[in-house]
Amino acid sequence: MSRSVVLVYRELPPDQLERIRAEHEVIVADPFLPGQEAPFFEALGRASGMIGALYPVGPALLARAPELRVVSSISVGVDAYDQAALAGRGIVLCHTPGVLDEAVADLLMGMVLALGRRIPELAEYVRAGHWTGNVGPSLYGWDVHGKTLGVLGYGRIGHAVARRAALGFRMPVLYCARSPRESGLPEGMARQVPLPELLAESDFLVVVLPLTDETRGLLGAPELARMKPGAFLVNAGRGAVLREDALLRALDEGRLRGAALDVFATEPLSRESPLRTHPKVLPLPHVGSATHETRHAMAEMATSNLLMALRGEPPLAAYPLRRQS
Repeated sequence: MSRSVVLVYRELPPDQLERIRAEHEVIVADPFLPGQEAPFFEALGRASGMIGALYPVGPALLARAPELRVVSSISVGVDAYDQAALAGRGIVLCHTPGVLDEAVADLLMGMVLALGRRIPELAEYVRAGHWTGNVGPSLYGWDVHGKTLGVLGYGRIGHAVARRAALGFRMPVLYCARSPRESGLPEGMARQVPLPELLAESDFLVVVLPLTDETRGLLGAPELARMKPGAFLVNAGRGAVLREDALLRALDEGRLRGAALDVFATEPLSRESPLRTHPKVLPLPHVGSATHETRHAMAEMATSNLLMALRGEPPLAAYPLRRQS
């Protein structure tokens, strides 16, 4: 098998880097790091494969990569990639579904608990030295057990969250998906409903939608106005699914009790964004899959995808690309 050039554009664990080096020439250049953007673009001209995440791959970049055959993303979401441009070149796009489901669901359930029981706020209350006696109603939280959990986007992660909520916290589960699907939970624990009912009945709404033309801006002012008064919103899908200006208004007007966000329309979140310091917002730095174990499993799968595709074998997870009609 002939050796190709592989451009590694995000940090890989050493053992996975060595797997690639065993079969191909490797160039490591992370365009997000100072001084590495020029080497990144220089390497594009020779690369047959790329492995990394988050950097936009579109027509302009592909024009600088005439040898490119495989892009292996260390992610489930593929909204950073111009699918039509990749399909037009016959480039294989790989991603890493499945391996991060449980880790993301753990975080989502943690965000639900953190909002309901006001965990970050109360921890800061103690750190600031304000705890000098018994706390009163102004510092009480709200029960999580027994409340209704709504899941918008019922794929693998949505199901994993629903399982934790229903079996672990006795929460009735409502879920909304594009097509009819079984809940995967014991009978009577979960029910598929249309979006208006999901919004109106959920005490905690968990959003795990990918970003597509159909989902971009799906949750705006009209949808947030339909949510149950005093509900909480948790988003760990993609930031642009939610209209952040509408969320801020709903929080300021008291229609929503709080929001926990692991994703934002623009990342990293700017210092000027009111979401960063809003007292009713729990902001996290896009860490749904960020555990040592899960990130290594993602890198391992992405490496296998890359190597298999470069050998001409079907990768573990190739994303189905759609050409423009």
